[in-house]
Amino acid sequence: MCVLLTGGAGYIGSHMVLDLLAAGEEVVVLDNLSVGFRWALPDDIIFVEGDYGDATVLNNIFSRYRIDTIIHLAAKIMAPESVMNPLGYYGNNVIKSAILLEQAIKAAVPHFIFASSAAVYGERNVAILTENDPTEPINPYGRSKLMVEWMLEDVAFAHQINFAALRYFNVCGADPEGRAGQNNSKGTHLINVAVQAALGQRAFVEVFGTDYPTPDGSCIRDYIHVTDLVRANMAALKHLRLGGASITCNIGYGSGYSVLDVINTVKRVSGHPFDVRLLGRRVGDPSLVVASNHLARSELGWEPCHANLEEIIQHSLAWASRLDCHRAPGISALSMKTHQTGAPSPMP
Repeated sequence: MCVLLTGGAGYIGSHMVLDLLAAGEEVVVLDNLSVGFRWALPDDIIFVEGDYGDATVLNNIFSRYRIDTIIHLAAKIMAPESVMNPLGYYGNNVIKSAILLEQAIKAAVPHFIFASSAAVYGERNVAILTENDPTEPINPYGRSKLMVEWMLEDVAFAHQINFAALRYFNVCGADPEGRAGQNNSKGTHLINVAVQAALGQRAFVEVFGTDYPTPDGSCIRDYIHVTDLVRANMAALKHLRLGGASITCNIGYGSGYSVLDVINTVKRVSGHPFDVRLLGRRVGDPSLVVASNHLARSELGWEPCHANLEEIIQHSLAWASRLDCHRAPGISALSMKTHQTGAPSPMP
């Protein structure tokens, strides 16, 4: 049996592949490489370059491989961008997910794990978000994730499929063994941006809003190490395969840091100051987003291991430094080494 991993060449996906292979799973990665990188994956992985909303591509995969679980990571993920391009987000995140689900039902795939988001909650005036809190997203990105959750509930009622919708909070960090990390130099994850600034790869870091109702005026987020996030997906996979009921749960640490906390910690850990520019609020950014993780712990048996901001930043710094040493002026890490076939190779 195989696991189909959409978006598997991306940031979270490249880490997910490592744990799946370590667990002895056969993995089929589907990615259109719009954001991900082929070199971020092992050479011998089963890789299909294509779109998860392409029914023909999906039918070919389901015909060739015995897929028993789909881990669906592929999506557009920038909340401010979704405000300016709502139809692009609904088309990519919702309509394509409906096509993926339709093909999964036709292929009798029994398990589905979905990368949802804390953005489904919107602006809640509570210290800790639980799964019982109302879902009132304030941007198209959050609404698109909630729509897919609704689709999963309806599909699971009508067909023989169970699901885990994992509401990711702010994913960050890199593989502790240095095998994977955030590869997109234009990414918008705060810790990645601040680390790049500390290493001289960016000229400055922008802080969007210093007048929020928080202790220092900047937004507070629950930052979760990507390795712990992947382990939550592995716990969900085990849960579903053992006959567990469909579940929707938060994946976070239950504590948060402000944007300015993160920036100051990156400066301290790296030993390098950098320019910080204070700007106005962005549309679609809530002030406080922190998870209750009781359900994931109790129902999935998930136990996080890297809930330490300094450790997260150290891992991010190590990966970004490694990427930087393999870049020459004007040359991306992706283009540095290729096989004779032209497919990008893993970095050394």
